[in-house]
Amino acid sequence: MGHREDLLEGAKSCLLEKGFARTTARDIVRESGANLASIGYHYGSKDALLAEAYVALVEEQADRFDWDTAPDGTEPGSPERLRAMMRMFVDSMKRPDSIWHLSIEIIAMGDRLPEIRRHLALAQRAGGRGLAALLLGIPEEKVDDDLTDTVGGLVMVLLTGVIAQHSLDPATTPTGDQLTDGLLRLVGGMSA
Repeated sequence: MGHREDLLEGAKSCLLEKGFARTTARDIVRESGANLASIGYHYGSKDALLAEAYVALVEEQADRFDWDTAPDGTEPGSPERLRAMMRMFVDSMKRPDSIWHLSIEIIAMGDRLPEIRRHLALAQRAGGRGLAALLLGIPEEKVDDDLTDTVGGLVMVLLTGVIAQHSLDPATTPTGDQLTDGLLRLVGGMSA
């Protein structure tokens, strides 16, 4: 690995251990074995590096989901596919290596970290596009802006809310089944 990759790996380790607010450039350098000047050279700033490290952690977390088999052969766009996705996501928050708590820190510190906020806003939109593709069973490059803004946006809002709920009170966090059932009730006119 080169300095760029070493820095990214060091930043990921620091985020998991210390979070955004408590991670310093010196922490990243110590963890990565790179030099301090290489942060600016490769990433522009510590905040930009941390933002990229967070996005990489989210992508790694998403890669752990076996999207091809986990929906149990469900039909694309079906309630069963949504249920399977919600189950996988909610279950991922319960694992000891979950990174979702970092999302809450970003939300809380967003105004003080504009560079991270801008970078992650773009990543969130890309995440919504990817989630729409997975839910609907279409290639990501075929997901247009309308599907990204509607289906992808809705799923991102649901997931962000679940992260917040889990951060506050894991015991009352809805299950994937409860989330899906609630959404289906709303769509079905709130009938029981």
